[in-house]
Amino acid sequence: MKIHGSRGNKEIFLTVDTDSEDTWVERRFLEEVGVEPRFSRTYRTITGTHVQRQVGPVEIEYLEIKMPCPTVFANEGDANVLDAIALEILGLEVDPTTRQLKRVEALAAY
Repeated sequence: MKIHGSRGNKEIFLTVDTDSEDTWVERRFLEEVGVEPRFSRTYRTITGTHVQRQVGPVEIEYLEIKMPCPTVFANEGDANVLDAIALEILGLEVDPTTRQLKRVEALAAY
């Protein structure tokens, strides 16, 4: 994946998690390319504790598709994850046989 901000772009590795509701990218990568947080949100972890993280719009690019996606400013040690919503925004899906991302055929609304 490639992330874009006001100061440039950077290629990073994101684990695809189709059960996740938010994309998480390490804060240092987002700050490096000039992404600004817009608000804070509280998340419940798998252990039941609560953590607060900032969220902002990040242009994410893959397979020559670039779209803004809401992204959590992850702390060091948090996972870098591409969520199901970002997959939909980018028009991508996981091919179950190859486990690779591929473009989804767009369906008309009529």
